[in-house]
Amino acid sequence: MSPPDTHGASAGTRADLPNPLPRPPGEFEALKRAWQRPRGWRMLSEVNNNYVGALFVATAMVFFLLAGVLALIIRAQLAWPGLRIVDAETYNQVFTMHGTVMMFLFAVPAVEAVGINLLPGMLGAREFPFPRLGAYSYWIYTIGGFSFFASIFFGAAPDGGWFMYPPLTGKAHSPGINTDMYLLGIGFIEISAIAGSIELIVGILRCRAPGMTLGRMPLFAWAMLVFAIMVVLAFPAVIVASTLLELERAFDWPFFLPERGGDPLLWQHLFWFFGHPEVYVIFLPAAGMVSMVVPAMAGVPLVAHGLVVAAVVGTAFLSFGLWVHHMYATGIPALSLAFFSAAGFAVSVPSGLQVFAWIATFASGKRVRMATPTLYMLGFLFVFVCGGLTGVMVSVTPFDWQAHDTYFIVAHLHYVLIGGMVFPLIGAFYYWAPALGTQLSERLGKLGFWLLFLGTNLTFFPMHISGLMGMPRRVYTYPAGMGLEWLNVASTAGAFMVAAGAAVVLLDVALHYRPVGSGEDPWNSGTLEWLNNGDHGPRSMPRVTGRYPLWDNPELAREVDAGGHFMPATYTGRREALITSAAEAVPQHVLVVPGSGWAHIVAAVGTAVFFLALAVEALVPAGVAALVALAGFLHWLWNDTDHGPLAREADIGGGHRLPTYVAGPSATSWWAMACLFLVDGTAYACLIGSYLYLWLVNGDGMWPPPGTSLPLALPGLAAAALYAAGAGVFWLAMRSLRLRSTLRWWAPLLGFFLMAAGFAADLGAHWFAGARPTAHAYGAAGYALVAWQGFHLGVLAIMAAYAAARRLAGRVDGTRRVTVEAVALFALYVAAQGAAGLALLHLFPRMLPA
Repeated sequence: MSPPDTHGASAGTRADLPNPLPRPPGEFEALKRAWQRPRGWRMLSEVNNNYVGALFVATAMVFFLLAGVLALIIRAQLAWPGLRIVDAETYNQVFTMHGTVMMFLFAVPAVEAVGINLLPGMLGAREFPFPRLGAYSYWIYTIGGFSFFASIFFGAAPDGGWFMYPPLTGKAHSPGINTDMYLLGIGFIEISAIAGSIELIVGILRCRAPGMTLGRMPLFAWAMLVFAIMVVLAFPAVIVASTLLELERAFDWPFFLPERGGDPLLWQHLFWFFGHPEVYVIFLPAAGMVSMVVPAMAGVPLVAHGLVVAAVVGTAFLSFGLWVHHMYATGIPALSLAFFSAAGFAVSVPSGLQVFAWIATFASGKRVRMATPTLYMLGFLFVFVCGGLTGVMVSVTPFDWQAHDTYFIVAHLHYVLIGGMVFPLIGAFYYWAPALGTQLSERLGKLGFWLLFLGTNLTFFPMHISGLMGMPRRVYTYPAGMGLEWLNVASTAGAFMVAAGAAVVLLDVALHYRPVGSGEDPWNSGTLEWLNNGDHGPRSMPRVTGRYPLWDNPELAREVDAGGHFMPATYTGRREALITSAAEAVPQHVLVVPGSGWAHIVAAVGTAVFFLALAVEALVPAGVAALVALAGFLHWLWNDTDHGPLAREADIGGGHRLPTYVAGPSATSWWAMACLFLVDGTAYACLIGSYLYLWLVNGDGMWPPPGTSLPLALPGLAAAALYAAGAGVFWLAMRSLRLRSTLRWWAPLLGFFLMAAGFAADLGAHWFAGARPTAHAYGAAGYALVAWQGFHLGVLAIMAAYAAARRLAGRVDGTRRVTVEAVALFALYVAAQGAAGLALLHLFPRMLPA
């Protein structure tokens, strides 16, 4: 199969199209007006994914360059023994910031940004359902990220490594704000990644073109869906770890202090439960890009498409069983070593399946185009496979004991991350540049590739040898006479060659790339992102019948541009998205999505300043910033959500007459709340796991420790009853609206006050039993769970007051009930979380042997 030339021909006239041609006059102009961007400086308020995604990609690449400059400083310092380009303290900040920026500010945001930019067009969608959430994700990342990076110029940057192991990062060994800058200063990164992931999950599952079943969904969409689910399940662990360490530093709660029942290995378990899936969080989207570029360059469909999808899902599943892969030298039991070693071998199977599928696709092509994207894909295969082979080596426990904390691990890590992410990302940019703007230079592209490819291998291959010769990682100098000089000189020369390659790529972009699409597809690709996509997405949403729609129907581009497919108009005069079913992509309803505005930027500024102010212990500015963020959120929610039915129905074509407002499980808000509960539930599970881990560490008879009483039983029972009563009020409120009854404005407030009374009883059960969070890890772990519940009650208070205000303003009724449903769902979750906490803190210790 190969696509025809779809440019310059007249529109088709097929009678079986969903919307038979020609279309009514003025229809397209009205659609364009609804999606028109602001002009001038007001452009910053735009939330369209095409715009936000482009900013996201550009900003991520700036952080890549900044981290690259830090890498050059590291390599210059290590080029020869005894150099003093930077002192030891500055070096610690430089190498910590290099790893932190690369992992948190470049790698994850970059692949998420590509998804936000490309996926609506690739799925044939107008827009994803929460564009303002995506824009908020971008601005909090940008404002907070550059503020965080600036800390290095003031000597306040983190200096404990990007992994920040206690006890070296505890208050005793790191009394300054450097560690706090990491723990609080990157809190916005997790928020940004999770917010973007919720948008991606709901958008991919509910905003596909009609007929694009899960089986027909492009591989990049599959990879981004799995990526987003992994972020939702993995990132809460590092949020919990950072919160516990900050509580220890700020309030002396001893989670990681062995002398008071804590354990520093708790940090490693939490951190690497995030950290090792993080590698696959980065790799899988890049693999999805490869699965899109390789078929286009080979001119044939991807070999074993279904098996590759299964491999993507399997890799994600297995990656969550690998976190102890980083902890072989910590003295864990032999049975655990055997299990995690086997998991390290197992994860190579689905990764290898994808590699063979890409090679087979290249082999099955009649004539592979040796363009710049092809070179990057081949370079990726070589470098990533080399990194994967060394990964299997370090899964072998005896070898890992020898190579642990040496430059062999540094080499392995960079082969996997650069080969598995950077090469596909740059190759994908060369591939998709004509779809997003203008095509880049083949001459400069190939020159940049060879500099990057040769420089990468020259930099990191010698590190395998230096590591096996005994060079430890994380040192700012080393003694002469160990035979390491020539290896480090080679690595430093390679690093500057990589910098030269990056400079060539930047020069190519500056000279040839313009963000105005040329309308040309130089690769004859088969997927929908190559349709003419304006700010409104495609002119009409195509009917999809296969995995490569542009190859299956040579007339598709002309039909879509003429408005011959679904939803060619605006039905409410506003921006709209077509919501389809999750599995079969059957049209269900038309969703009004927000346009440009400033509320999300205000919320982002407030959020970023809040975390950064806490990091430098500026409590009053932090409180003001929190209020600013809250005001931004409330303005955003009040004006841009739950508009109610703005039109009776929308005739989108093909016999589909759809509502423009729905509530209940079909609403995208329910799906977003489900994703939020996954995030929240995973974080709470990590807190529960921390409690149980500390119990195991302390052993029988020390949980609670001697002299500490169990929580009082009677207040615990009262808390359970009050949580149940409050949840019942919220459930009845939601139920009454579904039955078209009137909601009493005070009902959400009553439900909240009942649950708040339950929380007070639970807190009193611990306090009046004499438990204190500073005395022992038992009290710290218990109060952490109670405090987490208290935080959720605070959020519920705001939500309940908001729902009551909406009811008083006449914005809630039996039809317009999405807001109350969202608040009620959150309340039911908080009640269930409170019940789980009561069972753990009250019942579990009483079940232990005396």
